[in-house]
Amino acid sequence: MRTTFKTCLAAAAGALIFLAAHTTAVAADGQQTAIAAAENFYGDIARQIGGDRVAVTSILTNPDQDPHLFETTPGTVRQIADARIVIVNGANYDPWAEKLLQAAPRPDRVVINAAQLTGRKAGANPHLWYDPATMPAVAKAIAAALTQADGTHAADYASRLDATLSKLAQIDARVAHLKGKHAGKAVTATEPVFGLMASALGLTMRNERFQLAMMNDTEPSARDVAAFENDLKERKVKALIYNSQVSEKLTERLLAVARKAKVPVVAVTESMPANTNFVDWMLSELDTLDRALSDPNS
Repeated sequence: MRTTFKTCLAAAAGALIFLAAHTTAVAADGQQTAIAAAENFYGDIARQIGGDRVAVTSILTNPDQDPHLFETTPGTVRQIADARIVIVNGANYDPWAEKLLQAAPRPDRVVINAAQLTGRKAGANPHLWYDPATMPAVAKAIAAALTQADGTHAADYASRLDATLSKLAQIDARVAHLKGKHAGKAVTATEPVFGLMASALGLTMRNERFQLAMMNDTEPSARDVAAFENDLKERKVKALIYNSQVSEKLTERLLAVARKAKVPVVAVTESMPANTNFVDWMLSELDTLDRALSDPNS
């Protein structure tokens, strides 16, 4: 993942220490529990489980901006400081959040780290929300944290967790269905954003070395670029998956090659689009991929 975060961490850390000393977030009867989610899809799950008993703030929310270029602001500092529960992706995807948390530890704060929940470490594919197993684990952790913070409403959180898990099961069902239709088909991607979902679908992912170079903000080798272009020109893949939030000259070039060769192009995003929810977002992207892989001309 790109590491060009401009975070001004020294100033942010100082602000966090001050705010932590002046903030309390213990839920009381009639008081909402403050939750800060580094990414908006985690915030969506928190809202589903907490309902009107939580006040959720999501920090990365814009699907039209590159999340790797995120800059913290005083507002970000306050959002983290005010939260009783903080949800981060981990795996070095959102290091700015983890550094802010480390700068102002609080004994009453619960930090939910998706990478730790799923056993992923830095260096692994950090786009964990595209693994169908991630969100159920995060949802259960959120419900447990809310019960710890506000035990009076534990039964409500348990009921909402069951409803959320039922909704997430729609993704599992769709993945199983599409795996039955498309397992073994070859696809390629400009970055490994969708890689964990592609693996769950049983797809054969090509040009992974190229994708890792792009994710780590290094120049792919000329050989890898040529191999990628050859896959498109000779239609060795059924679809090209690309991250529409990150614009690169090389990406645009590959998109042009794919379109000229009539290889279906499937756009995915790292941030959840506005006016939707996590489940509908995932199902929509899976439907788009299904249409591409079902295209008799691809």
